Amino acid sequence: MEKENLTSVNTFLIIGFSDLPQLRILLASVFTLVYVVILIGNLLIMSIIYSSPHLHTPMYFFLLNLSFVDISFISVTLPQMLVHFFLKSSLISLTECLLQVYFFLLLVVTEFLVLTVMAFDRYVAICNPLHYVTVMNKSRCPQLAAGCWFSALMLALPHTLLMSQFSYCQSHTINHFFCDFSALMKLSCTSTHIIETLNYSFGSTFGLAPFISIIISYMKIISVILKIKGSSEGRKKAFSTCASHLTVVILFYGSICSTYMRPTSTFSMKENKILSLLYTTLPPLCNPIIYSLNNTEFKHALRKKKEKERVWTIKP
Repeated sequence: MEKENLTSVNTFLIIGFSDLPQLRILLASVFTLVYVVILIGNLLIMSIIYSSPHLHTPMYFFLLNLSFVDISFISVTLPQMLVHFFLKSSLISLTECLLQVYFFLLLVVTEFLVLTVMAFDRYVAICNPLHYVTVMNKSRCPQLAAGCWFSALMLALPHTLLMSQFSYCQSHTINHFFCDFSALMKLSCTSTHIIETLNYSFGSTFGLAPFISIIISYMKIISVILKIKGSSEGRKKAFSTCASHLTVVILFYGSICSTYMRPTSTFSMKENKILSLLYTTLPPLCNPIIYSLNNTEFKHALRKKKEKERVWTIKP
């Protein structure tokens, strides 16, 4: 019996939302639509920014990076959930599971850092406009973007390597809609103390610290906006935009931190799945609207692109 309990599991069954069979068709339809809208919205942003020379500025450069992160992030998690809806459950090998864990962590950390850099860009543009061209020059922007990706690549590695050394003998069933590392740790018969300590230290350094810096940046931005003399309508619009940005940031950071920066024994997997739905779908869905489609300059570029396409269509 003891020998059987110590047998390591190398294949997992991800059950997703199979406990809600009556809602399977509805949920499958809703999240298929969500996935398609996220892909179209973010691909549209990337296409417009790439094809419009006047949008080749630091703000839109980082927005292009954010859209790419959002597409990658949603593609790591949501297709797996859609498979569950159509097949009810699915098997995944330990290697595939660990790869999903690695890319999930990589993209979460990258989104943290890109959002922080975007807040810094807006802070310099609004609070120190005379130094903006010097601080956010053409060479600095690619360096900051590369720094975000490289830091995320390195930070996601220790978690994945540690989890690859675990023995999974508790069960072969993952009660989640993707291979979430907190759900996977619950199945480990190896002590998770080291990885939980690593999780808290990394989360504090690369989660809470960027979040606090974003909040401080936007507080200073709002303070400067309120002091600007001019139309109250302009100030109201700028304040509304900042509030929208902060809402998405708080939603993303809040749901991520409440899920992962606490011991795995303190929450139910149902609660974990609900929080995971929030941070995997809402930010990628809202970001195109908040950062671009609600932006006058971007809408002008979109209109010009449509007019150009119409001209080419009319030509014989």
